[in-house]
Amino acid sequence: MQTDQSAHDSEPSWVPKSLSTAKVAIWGIGLMGGSLAMALRGKTASLFGIDPDEQVCRQANEMQLFDRVSTRPTELLPEANFIILCAPLGLIPTLLRQIPLDHPGHAVVMDIGSTKNNILPIMEELPERFIPIGGHPMSGKEVSSLSNADADLYRGGSFALLALNRTTPTALKLALQLVEAVGAHPVWLDPLEHDRWASAISALPYLVANCLSGVTPLEAAPLVGPGYKSTTRLAAENIDMMHYILGNNRENVIADLKNFHARLELIEHALEKDDFEALTKLFEEGAARRTAIMDSFQKGGKS
Repeated sequence: MQTDQSAHDSEPSWVPKSLSTAKVAIWGIGLMGGSLAMALRGKTASLFGIDPDEQVCRQANEMQLFDRVSTRPTELLPEANFIILCAPLGLIPTLLRQIPLDHPGHAVVMDIGSTKNNILPIMEELPERFIPIGGHPMSGKEVSSLSNADADLYRGGSFALLALNRTTPTALKLALQLVEAVGAHPVWLDPLEHDRWASAISALPYLVANCLSGVTPLEAAPLVGPGYKSTTRLAAENIDMMHYILGNNRENVIADLKNFHARLELIEHALEKDDFEALTKLFEEGAARRTAIMDSFQKGGKS
């Protein structure tokens, strides 16, 4: 994380000094945006919800998630000084280009998209009256929509934060307070590192789960147990969303697939040769790697 305050000649006076004084607009009220609103209720000066779907806005009103909700960004964006883009990944670039048209003033702008190479360059192009910062909570469900929102969705999970050259110290502090407010822990990354790690931790597990589901014989269904359920859970992820994630992180995903394929081939060859010594070694390596990864995660990514 770049935290050298000398890089910023002066901190704009309009930047909220704390989350409790921020007027927050959540643009996109699905699973992620709805869960974020639930976690932020009572922790901001104002909380606005924006979504193009009238039914979603009515539902949000019924759930009393926001101070105000609208399908029209021009009604609420100008009142916000902290905008969080929770729309589907494929729509975020369009929303970023729309913000300067709908908001005549100043605001900190954060996205929570799953890839960054397609988003942060557009953030850099925002007018100087906006301060951008990238975000990506490693949380979610295999089902989407506001109906599945959960106030504890982010709790205990990692929340990647990506500071841009234009991100000021106060904006960094605001982002950290947001992460704390939803019960997650921050992980500061650069865009290349983020997309490489997200491919391995998020995209590859989806592909593995989907492939496993695709080759499981239907007649084996009576034997389904907790192992199969947990291993294949991600196979039900939204396909359009996965298209955007895979397309925007294609090189990293292909590299991870090749590594996974090579590992499967080692297991396959060992089985063909009845080489259970080799299998044991592979299984022990995999188990040890998982233990090391989970230990590092529990320590907040610190080795």
